[in-house]
Amino acid sequence: MPKVYDGPQVKAMFATATRWLEMNCEAINALNVFPVPDGDTGINMLFTMRAAMEEVEKGKGQDASSVAGALAWGALMGARGNSGVILSQILRGFSNGVEGESAIDGNSLARGLRQATTAAYKGVSKPVEGTILTVIKDASEAAHKASEESDDLEDVLAAAVEEARQSVERTPSLLPILREAGVVDAGGQGLLVILEGALKALRNEPLVAPPQPQDTDAISRVSRAGVGVEEQVYGFCAQFLIQGEGLDPESVRQEIDQRGNSTVVVGAEDLIRVHTHTPQPEAVIAFAETLGRVTQVDVQDIDQQHSDILQKRVSEDVGAIAMVVVASGQGITELFSSLGASVVVPGGQTMNPSTQDILTAIESTSAPAVIVLPNNKNIMPAAKQAAALSEKEVEVVPSITIPQGIASILAFNIESTVAENQEVMNEALSGVRTLELTRAVRRATVNGLRIRKGEAIGLLDGELLASASGPCEVIQALASRMASGGISLATVYWGADADADERNRLAESLKDCLPNIEVEMLDGGQPHYDFIISLE
Repeated sequence: MPKVYDGPQVKAMFATATRWLEMNCEAINALNVFPVPDGDTGINMLFTMRAAMEEVEKGKGQDASSVAGALAWGALMGARGNSGVILSQILRGFSNGVEGESAIDGNSLARGLRQATTAAYKGVSKPVEGTILTVIKDASEAAHKASEESDDLEDVLAAAVEEARQSVERTPSLLPILREAGVVDAGGQGLLVILEGALKALRNEPLVAPPQPQDTDAISRVSRAGVGVEEQVYGFCAQFLIQGEGLDPESVRQEIDQRGNSTVVVGAEDLIRVHTHTPQPEAVIAFAETLGRVTQVDVQDIDQQHSDILQKRVSEDVGAIAMVVVASGQGITELFSSLGASVVVPGGQTMNPSTQDILTAIESTSAPAVIVLPNNKNIMPAAKQAAALSEKEVEVVPSITIPQGIASILAFNIESTVAENQEVMNEALSGVRTLELTRAVRRATVNGLRIRKGEAIGLLDGELLASASGPCEVIQALASRMASGGISLATVYWGADADADERNRLAESLKDCLPNIEVEMLDGGQPHYDFIISLE
């Protein structure tokens, strides 16, 4: 007689799936196509699953349908990045498929995965094959076929896992950019890991940590303490880099996690990036300084930010339309605030805010209407989900870079309607080009470029087009492409690690390559990207 699984057993399946995802997070992040310091597919999916499990822990329902519903709601509110949002849609579809079921069997699983596929495809405006969408579709079809022969949950899930594995392996044949980079789709791999974890739970298989990838700037295993349990909120969010020799990301994580929570340690033997929530940031930074040179220190008072938002609910007078902006870096944050942003949500590369973060910011304003500027392609899906969840009139202006966001907010007119503002802001962002300069975190081949780890790389309007020994050489390599747009003004936002000499050389390189333009230099303070340049 086939086994059926009730609510607590379904909960245990997904708890194990979350732990397995956690253990594979580094490998998933390492699959990022571009060698830029924002390979965060794994961590976005992990934080989404953590939020889902936290909601399950809060729930009182003990049947399978209630557990699935809690998973879906938690994932919806905790979704981060494009991969996290799609995962939340998958869990929502699965919940719809098993609605009303006290326990699930193979037929229930097949039905749930089919609905998950439908929800995932509907949640993406332009579905692309060779991604997580293809993997969930192939897995659901395999599950459906298996359920026609057996309604045993383990049999059907095993068929789905095997097909998901083969589907992930096929993704490079469907997406040329994956084939060129020599990687499979990261989101698809993340989904495979989740399904694998669920199957391991059914089979009572031990979770053995997989080998960690080398030569990456990917997450070192996130602290496993508290998975599935609501985390304590600490007073400060601290982020910084440690440069040294013989660094061990795992041991550093363990030490820092004793002083905080939500600890993420990223890097290799010579460079580590740290994120943690802690009541004592000074102690964390002091420990880090015993290991090497500490740079790009960014400490945010979480409690004060929360207090400020609560005060805005009572005292803020923003008129009929408020603006919510996502940005990082003290200079860029202050600039958006000075231009009229009601709330600036901390976020950007490597730190995508959740749907709940953006929704909280929207609801914190006293205005009946809100315009959201995501300023990052990977934040756009969560912003749209937050907008749909609010009872206010909310529109998302599709800014995917900081310069686009600044151009958009400059076009805002408080006396115009939301629709009128959306039109002019969309037009304004289309008139600006963005050049982002950073360092490659690993070797890669992209757009025919053979990129070495540590090289300066340049992304023009999101497309990686040049790599060279330094930022100035990247400017020279892209001069003709920049000049083709009739540029008259270049506004340079320098990052937290760009020193004065480098800033001066970059300004001179811009003037040499584009002699007829005006160059304006501003302190952006953004992490990870030495320079963000607005070209108008």
